Amino acid sequence: MRTAGDRDGAAALPAIAARLPEAHGRVTFGAMLDRVTWFQVGGPAEVLFKPAGTQDLADFLSALPADMPVTVIGVGSNLLVRDGGVDGVVIRLGRGFVDMQVDGTEIVAGAGALDVNVAEIAQRAGLSGLEFLSGIPGTIGGALRMNAGAYGAEIADILVSATAVDRQGRVHEVAAADLGLSYRRTAAPSDWIFTAARLRGVAGDAARIRARMDEIRAAREDSQPVRSRTGGSTFKNPEGARAWELIDRAGCRGLTMGAAQVSERHCNFLINIGGATAAEIEALGEEVRARVRALTGIELGWEIRRIGRPGGAAGQNSEDGSGS
Repeated sequence: MRTAGDRDGAAALPAIAARLPEAHGRVTFGAMLDRVTWFQVGGPAEVLFKPAGTQDLADFLSALPADMPVTVIGVGSNLLVRDGGVDGVVIRLGRGFVDMQVDGTEIVAGAGALDVNVAEIAQRAGLSGLEFLSGIPGTIGGALRMNAGAYGAEIADILVSATAVDRQGRVHEVAAADLGLSYRRTAAPSDWIFTAARLRGVAGDAARIRARMDEIRAAREDSQPVRSRTGGSTFKNPEGARAWELIDRAGCRGLTMGAAQVSERHCNFLINIGGATAAEIEALGEEVRARVRALTGIELGWEIRRIGRPGGAAGQNSEDGSGS
């Protein structure tokens, strides 16, 4: 049950508190989201809710007023939260959604489980085909939403089925074939919150699987700014082209705007070089898009998910992108 002791700001509850249903998970008012995003930028969540489990999430959503905005985030690896923060309820799947179990040649993983942890448990079980997950920062839930992929494979290649909760609190069990997975997207309704996935592996040699994961880690560390404050791959690859090559051709490598920079190491990564605002990062991304468009006529699409309001703005959140 939600009590004053379960949440921050209990001494002076905001008006929105009266509109929230009871929940077993933790409710926090005004939580700063820059603390949970890899860019380390962004404003507060009006309400941050960490459900205790799938049933708690379903019960909460079913009782939440229909006009209350709901936004879902993962570990913030492919996410830009705007400086004005996020209105309504931000849901973050935590400890109640990180369990992983090996079932023969399949792995059942909660949506809050880190992709790299799923790759690790598959390796220990001698299951091949999931190595690519070790090169994707983020959670299984985010990977499902955007059909994440890297190093020649993607979620669509290994997904058996998924579980999701919709905005009305209904739980759905759906086969991979019914999710409409394509390049960096799924056709699942936008209000579905993925809570678990069943992933397919192939029996293999654990030592060879480990060697492949080591190759992926080394390649990632060699080519990407993995120790910088970044949001991962910024733009989707257009058909027949690579985003980073287009950005490089447009002269954007190392381009800065305030404290935001196009990475010198991999120019499809934007980085916060110290004290950047979300507005600077987003504006830099739009400048990159404009320069690529002017040079090539190609419109780069954002891969990073952008949520919330610009700094100082009031009104409805806006949300762009498909990442998590």
